Amino acid sequence: MPRIALEKDQPFSLDLTLGCGQAFRWDKGEDGWWSGVADGQAIRCRLKAETLSFEGAGEAYIRHYFSLDTDLNEILDAIDCDPFIHAAIDRSSGLRLVRQPPWECLCSYICATNTNIPAVRRRIALLSEQFGDPVGSGSVRGYAFPGPERIACHDSDECLSTCKLGYRAPYVFTSSRDAAAQAGWAERIQNLPYDAARKEMTKFAGIGPKAADCVLLFAFQKYEAFPVDVWIRRIMREHYLPELPDGAPLSGREYDTIRGFARKHFGEYCGYAQEYLYAGREG
Repeated sequence: MPRIALEKDQPFSLDLTLGCGQAFRWDKGEDGWWSGVADGQAIRCRLKAETLSFEGAGEAYIRHYFSLDTDLNEILDAIDCDPFIHAAIDRSSGLRLVRQPPWECLCSYICATNTNIPAVRRRIALLSEQFGDPVGSGSVRGYAFPGPERIACHDSDECLSTCKLGYRAPYVFTSSRDAAAQAGWAERIQNLPYDAARKEMTKFAGIGPKAADCVLLFAFQKYEAFPVDVWIRRIMREHYLPELPDGAPLSGREYDTIRGFARKHFGEYCGYAQEYLYAGREG
């Protein structure tokens, strides 16, 4: 079985990376192995004694997906600018942002609006089983996430009725058609600066400010993106911005205030700060 010997001065926690909620298609077995599907590959992996064992994908892909080619210490040194984030970094040492496929990430965060992680996982699994191809063999099996054309070829969003998407079904269907009709949309967004890329992302049906920032952070490595949900809003109000209103719905103006502060306070890698703050949340 292929193995990667990790660099001793580069922290990596497989459990935190796959269990923190950034990606939705991984499960950990009782034997310590994580199983999932990424980019149409059914993958198993386990980290033990600074050695990452894996199967189902090549070494170059595993290094890329888990950002093992990234100097995590450099990023953490850049965001470690106050006692609270310092403690969050200590609690989640080795958490890395994975590089998710753009379309799957976009569709996943449409499915993630106003819900919880188990529900998102179920929806993505149903989409994959209904529209995706079976992949893998032996003990490493699953379904590839369908390309937008697989959904867009149908006449209406009724084709999604068994996927339990609720009000999100028209958004997934419309975004599938838009993505299928725009060859190279992901490459175009990748090449845009953050603000322009964010504006383009929100043109997809069902993608609001928070979902746009999630996709830009997790699929496009726009590390200046700072997604704001109820947890991050609470953390920012309690530890950084006490003047924020308590209990009122999050407004667009407040969202911009929070992400603007985060960009100035944590710097160009504020998206990494967001993930460490989220992973280390309490309550």
